[in-house]
Amino acid sequence: MFRNMTEQQAKEQILRMVSTYCDTYHNQNKGFQDGKRIPYASRVYDHEEMVNLVDSSLEFWLTAGRYTDEFEQKFASYLGVINCALVNSGSSANLIAFMTLTSPLLGDRAIKRGDEVITVAAGFPTTVAPIIQFGAIPVFVDVTIPQYNIDVSMLGKALSDKTRAVMIAHTLGNPFDLLAVKAFCDKHKLWLVEDNCDALGSIYSINGQEKLTGSIGDIGTSSFYPPHHMTMGEGGAVYSNDPLLGKIIKSLRDWGRDCVCPSGQDNLCGHRFDKQYGELPLGYDHKYVYSHFGYNLKATDMQAAVGVAQLNKFPSFVERRRHNFDRLKAALLEVSNKLILPEPCENSIPSWFGFLVTCKADVNRNSVVQYLENHGVQTRMLFAGNLIKHPCFNEMRTTGKGYRVVGELTNTDRIMKDTFWVGVYPGMTDEMIDYMAKTIKGAVN
Repeated sequence: MFRNMTEQQAKEQILRMVSTYCDTYHNQNKGFQDGKRIPYASRVYDHEEMVNLVDSSLEFWLTAGRYTDEFEQKFASYLGVINCALVNSGSSANLIAFMTLTSPLLGDRAIKRGDEVITVAAGFPTTVAPIIQFGAIPVFVDVTIPQYNIDVSMLGKALSDKTRAVMIAHTLGNPFDLLAVKAFCDKHKLWLVEDNCDALGSIYSINGQEKLTGSIGDIGTSSFYPPHHMTMGEGGAVYSNDPLLGKIIKSLRDWGRDCVCPSGQDNLCGHRFDKQYGELPLGYDHKYVYSHFGYNLKATDMQAAVGVAQLNKFPSFVERRRHNFDRLKAALLEVSNKLILPEPCENSIPSWFGFLVTCKADVNRNSVVQYLENHGVQTRMLFAGNLIKHPCFNEMRTTGKGYRVVGELTNTDRIMKDTFWVGVYPGMTDEMIDYMAKTIKGAVN
């Protein structure tokens, strides 16, 4: 088949065939019929992602390479930050984000075991897990309804002489009150980590300037798992506008090494063999000097190749999410006497990940959810609901050690009992949105 072709010609023919294959056998629109299952999220892609994926696989570099470099540069540019490190998941991104703040390079501001981090229990566990795994103390405060984000009136009450950071997520695309949280962190010299895994593309106006969430705190994180705003299968990113934090982030991702040479490159600094580090002998190979207890959390170049194509489409994904959210909310206003509908945070333009609903007193969530599932509408809880009620907290609940709760988690417990959400992903059509609205109204009526 490839006789008399150069390697480049053969590659181009393969990629043309891949494009045709994808257009022929993937993403064929068969229309929507009432009762057909509507997932809460799904991948949205075309031949560009598949061509990039095969292009990368033909190079067979496998680990981080040229597509990784391209993605990190373009993603940082989109967010308006100076540092971006691609990693293998959003959970790994949160791990690195927190562990970065424990680096000895940060001097007196480094988080130490026993220090406290303000967060919430109404969310995904990997926002909190790195705090506990390191030996710091999560301090839980309540959230608000219908924004489902941290109750900023509790920040002052949660503060202690051990507080070093605030680490919280923007819930399902709805930004938390960044104006209040950022001012609190600045006043008390606290680190702010924005878990942006469910909010990529959300906008927040701070001091009269519109900024993307994830770019306002000290460190932001993203996830590229298939249900998220964009995907590369598995994958995540950690980003910052602080050069030192950016250096620590990449060190922790890349085994904890001190050297900043990319994989496969040597001696970019010109001092690989002429310096002395720690108690190592003078001239010890800098590629094997370790400044942190790190990990290997890189993504593959094949994942990055998919991400590059997704990023090109991303603005249209955000636009469609907002359209779907607005259409669904407008249709459900007539049952707002039975359901609490979501509200965006003031000063924000959310990039909605889902549509959160809280049942009022005379509506049973389990009955509504089962009705929806039986009629083809997939539902999800707000992740952990109340994380400290889960089995992973059994030992800490028994001993009363390892975490603190400030105030009552009244809304958090209500979310655990009364709240669920449905999707608004960009592959949804107006017909699908209208069917979901009709089915939700049928469930509560």
